[in-house]
Amino acid sequence: MSRKKRGSIVTNKQRSLIAHYKPKSPFTEQYRTIRTNIQFASVDQDIRTLMVTSPGPGEGKSTTAANIAAVIAQQGKRVLLIDADMRKPTVHYTFQTSNTQGVTNVLTRQLTLNEAVLATEVENLSILSSGPVPPNPSELLGSKMMDQLIDEALKTFDMVIFDTPPILAVTDAQIVANRCQGSVLVVSSGKTENEAALKAKESLEHAKAKLLGVVLNRKEMKQGQYHYYYGNK
Repeated sequence: MSRKKRGSIVTNKQRSLIAHYKPKSPFTEQYRTIRTNIQFASVDQDIRTLMVTSPGPGEGKSTTAANIAAVIAQQGKRVLLIDADMRKPTVHYTFQTSNTQGVTNVLTRQLTLNEAVLATEVENLSILSSGPVPPNPSELLGSKMMDQLIDEALKTFDMVIFDTPPILAVTDAQIVANRCQGSVLVVSSGKTENEAALKAKESLEHAKAKLLGVVLNRKEMKQGQYHYYYGNK
């Protein structure tokens, strides 16, 4: 698959990609722990399609998705990070690329997946940004073209990771979760309410998603402890 590469200006957004910029950071080590847990989550088959979501906005799901993608790519696996949050896309900000084309163009047959995928400065990691905001995100994500997109991506990439909208806000995440082998729920300490976290878990179960675990973000810990936790459901 041919891939285009665009600007690499370091911004505050890019600095959130700590797994790439600070590979020896204790936070990066926690992402590696998450990576290991994901890889051992299924004994019958490798997890090749993964969805990352959160109960609500601002809980760190996009940062988590990007860093998980980076640490998996660092293993030498070819990874595609797809911005399936067509309502409030952020992947193109993190990687400083254009969002003029992406998922919506592929799902509406304006571009092939090969034409829309972009390389990043992280070796082995490519992205598919959301593209122009459509009037019907849920319908596009639930279309047969979405299934074709996933099938096509898996021919080239070892792992496909979806960054989706918050699961309690719209149905998009449930639609994508049903198409993935695993899902990760990101919650934010001091922000995510217990009731919201439980409702998010129930929404994933309703979509027949396989919830691999939960990432607890922004937890205040004692000195020497880390701020990320990954556990089973």
